[in-house]
Amino acid sequence: MSRTQRKPRIVGVGGGVASAAAIAELRKEGFDGDITLVSAEDTVPYERPPLSKEFLLGRSGSVPVKDPSWYQQNAVELLLGVRATRLDLAARTVHLSDGSAVPYDQLLLATGVRPRALPGIDGAGVCYLRTVQDATELRDRINAARHVAVLGGGFIGCEVASAAIQLGKRATILEALPTLLYRALGPDLGQVVAGIHRDAGVDVRTGQPVTGLTRGPGGGVRIATGDGPVDADVLVVGVGTVPNQELAEQAGLPVGNGIVVDEYFATAVPGVWAVGDVVAQHLPRYGRRVRVEHHDTALRHGRAVARNMLGRRAPFGDVHWFWSDQFEHTISSAGLPSTDGPLIIRGSLEQRSFSAFSLDGERLSAVISLNRPKDVLDARKLIAREHRATADQLRDESLPLKRLAPSTATAPSAATASSAATASSAATPSAGTAPSAAGTPSATAPSAGTVPSARTAP
Repeated sequence: MSRTQRKPRIVGVGGGVASAAAIAELRKEGFDGDITLVSAEDTVPYERPPLSKEFLLGRSGSVPVKDPSWYQQNAVELLLGVRATRLDLAARTVHLSDGSAVPYDQLLLATGVRPRALPGIDGAGVCYLRTVQDATELRDRINAARHVAVLGGGFIGCEVASAAIQLGKRATILEALPTLLYRALGPDLGQVVAGIHRDAGVDVRTGQPVTGLTRGPGGGVRIATGDGPVDADVLVVGVGTVPNQELAEQAGLPVGNGIVVDEYFATAVPGVWAVGDVVAQHLPRYGRRVRVEHHDTALRHGRAVARNMLGRRAPFGDVHWFWSDQFEHTISSAGLPSTDGPLIIRGSLEQRSFSAFSLDGERLSAVISLNRPKDVLDARKLIAREHRATADQLRDESLPLKRLAPSTATAPSAATASSAATASSAATPSAGTAPSAAGTPSATAPSAGTVPSARTAP
């Protein structure tokens, strides 16, 4: 077959849920060209949320997004255990660590994130958690340990500590900030979570910067803190992530706390797209770029970008949502919470059953909930629509949140309004066309704000 007659090829780089969802959507929507997936891991894409909880507890193994047979049945070429080392954007070629190169017509970057490493905090007894290989090693170490220390009181740290306690181990969380989940929940809500952990037996030490690490007695680790040393059999480091943007940056794509994309997931180069934890995406609803590390968001990214790659151009307007299970409690959230402004509380912090709402004028912009998942589901639908809400209404438990939404006959959804505004402001280019000037990523774009990850990542 001549070059002019060959099928178009889409190449995905990165083996996470975002790329898997994009590939599945491409086939579902009728794309019959060639698809190649490149992943540094030696397994098909899998679900990451269980790795910090059910997997560590021995209740779950690795859960693939799609069974390995699905890729064969749908003619998806898998290049596993190899890394993309260089992008040649002019030649439309991806160079791989085994010396080979893969040509593409459209390229999807879903390179994800990696755990942030701390200088001097490494060596025997120190674990990071991102991949199923990491989780397997950590599970074995926890099972053999008596005392598990966690550096970092974010979602991963809290979930690991929860798992360790449930496995009958001692657990200590060392957090430099004033309380657990401080950046995600703020001081008041973070204190509630700290109380849950303390009541379950976790030794929670906040305001505790770690100053060094040495070999501990009995082959463990000795962690130097401001209040003296802590001896543990294993130290799990969970102090945030770093976007894997180097491949894009070396190719000359704009980056800034992630790969810069517009609301359609397009980069500054036609035919090159990016999705998932690694992207700093312009979202018109918030008027800024954000990078979100949520499992549900990555899944929705993949589905949305596939349709855009096929020319069915639509901006991404889904409301972000996440959850985190810790002991018998569930933290969930919708929107992009800000802990800087006042929070409107429905329920009781003392009884550990509440929803904390954020208002932007008379619009609900976000909710964080403890043990009230229905509030979050209702609020998520509300955030996506035009509506009006007051602080008194949000506090009033006798008023169902869904009552705050106007009738569907009179109020378009926010996503519909966004699409209409986009359609009226510019003609719709083809899927491979660079975004319009208003949405074109800039090499000097400011860094995106990062939404703290929850069950999306390890």
